[in-house]
Amino acid sequence: MIYQLLVFLLAFSALPAFSAQHTAVRPKSIMDSGDQATIKEIIEMERQAKEASLRRDADFSQRTLADDYVAITPLGQVTTKQDTISARKSGQLRYENIDVTDMVVRVYGDIAVVTARADVKGHQLGEDFSGPYRYTRVWARRTGHWQAVSYQATVTQ
Repeated sequence: MIYQLLVFLLAFSALPAFSAQHTAVRPKSIMDSGDQATIKEIIEMERQAKEASLRRDADFSQRTLADDYVAITPLGQVTTKQDTISARKSGQLRYENIDVTDMVVRVYGDIAVVTARADVKGHQLGEDFSGPYRYTRVWARRTGHWQAVSYQATVTQ
């Protein structure tokens, strides 16, 4: 089980959402058009991250994870950009399905914080790591491009 949770994070950390009907925004009485555009960009990044996880696309991780990216597994282990890329390249990890719901995007200038629920079905080395998770991902806009700078996943019931 410990190995399965680590595997989940390594592969899903670049994933980390995609269902607009389950997307909320930060509470604010009046949201400006810049925030709305940013939220759409972040939702698209999350959708691409999901697809990259399903396809085991290491190039997506290379492009979108910041060099100083850090992720915390459900067991408290720290992983890096290179750990995530290596896990994708190994080909031993396979997602059959990722269903993201309850997504909330909060925008703070050039920082966006995403929280969501992910119901995952997948295997690593024949071991099942399927189940419900909640995650938080932090995106930073650097030189005009969004990069994931932090990710944390928790197993839920």
